[in-house]
Amino acid sequence: MTNRQATSAEPPPGPGEPEDVPLEFTAFCELHRPRYLSYARVWLTEHSDAATAVHQAFAEIAVHWRELMGSSNPTAHAWEILRGTVAEHTRLEPPDPGPDPDRRPADDDLAILHYVVGLAAPEIADVIGTDAASVAGRLRRTMLREASGW
Repeated sequence: MTNRQATSAEPPPGPGEPEDVPLEFTAFCELHRPRYLSYARVWLTEHSDAATAVHQAFAEIAVHWRELMGSSNPTAHAWEILRGTVAEHTRLEPPDPGPDPDRRPADDDLAILHYVVGLAAPEIADVIGTDAASVAGRLRRTMLREASGW
């Protein structure tokens, strides 16, 4: 079997995806797809809507793959693409941080990934492209902020 024959057995790229994706991109998708889908399902209750948003995010990531790989933190940039794509699908305005200037939508995402999706701090760090200690500290601050309002 020639290399050309081996690649012809692969599914064709989806709309907006480049035809020739690197193996590293395929591995990235396999690693992050389940967690990205879990996050998207929190915001988009229809499974098909969540899957479409994640597919679109991966298509955009694929288009910018070489650029992302040249950045200082490709995983963090990919996460921002996913967050933006999911937000577009929810058709909601970005949340108002309210009277607390330290509250950020990204911290709310950490709480969603931890308390709703069920990821531990090291897993969240892998998904969003940061270190586990930072995630744990931000989760504690978020929890304390919310508890002080009870």
